[in-house]
Amino acid sequence: MSRSVRSVLIIANLHKKRAGEVADVIRRDLTAEGIRTELFEFAGKPEHPPSDDYDLAFSLGGDGTVLFTSRFLARRPVPIIGINMGDFGFLTEIAEHEWRDAFDEYRAGRLEVGDRIMQDVSVERDGSTIASFVGLNDTVISAAGIAKIIRLSVRLGSADLGNYRADGIIVATPTGSTAHSAAAGGPILDPRMDALIVNPICPFTLSHRPIVVPGHETISIRVEHQQRTDVLMTVDGQLVLPLEASDVVTVRRHSSCARIVRARRRSFYDVLRNKLNWSGGPEPEWADA
Repeated sequence: MSRSVRSVLIIANLHKKRAGEVADVIRRDLTAEGIRTELFEFAGKPEHPPSDDYDLAFSLGGDGTVLFTSRFLARRPVPIIGINMGDFGFLTEIAEHEWRDAFDEYRAGRLEVGDRIMQDVSVERDGSTIASFVGLNDTVISAAGIAKIIRLSVRLGSADLGNYRADGIIVATPTGSTAHSAAAGGPILDPRMDALIVNPICPFTLSHRPIVVPGHETISIRVEHQQRTDVLMTVDGQLVLPLEASDVVTVRRHSSCARIVRARRRSFYDVLRNKLNWSGGPEPEWADA
């Protein structure tokens, strides 16, 4: 079934070579077709793009640009076409020269839109909520300086998972399972799954291992006293908040999902195999089937 596209938001990360040029081409071509376009370009830390109702968003950059776009559109079910302007991308499956084909196929209803669960992150201090964030990849609590062990206590709903002595802890979505969590030895999940990963970073006790929990669970992490270093929380590697002793970070599934348009030519596993450079011999016989 065809999709109606009357208004498009274009977000371009100007740190990426040619992002501005490609954004201008997209805006020019879509405007010529009578589609209302809004262009938001940024270099450095972006401000909020213009708020309005859009039918579709283009994200020109890398995975970080898609993370920013998904957070901005968290409360709006707007599909995102991620255009890869860099070298490495799990979320940006579409190359810059493919944008036109991707748009036409999306509008014709031939491209799948995948719903990715997001995180709702809140920080409580002295009984009051002092901050809240939305993230697509992960929430990381770690030491602020040179690698030092920090002390955290973790609960899963009403269940006590115990006290962690580690370099930190990661709570990742399936989308974020290929990012920091994977580097810390966590499992890779299909991004369509409804689950969260709780992954300690270099735990002092080797019995503390990554676990995968249902997406509806609530994860609470308390910063213990007697820390030897300052503690930081980061969301998607882009939003940062210093934490204090007794702060409680709560991570749960957000009420909305990020809607990522998937390339028809490549599956998640194709991207995974190519980006992680998996090998093991020649291509299987069915590769060209």
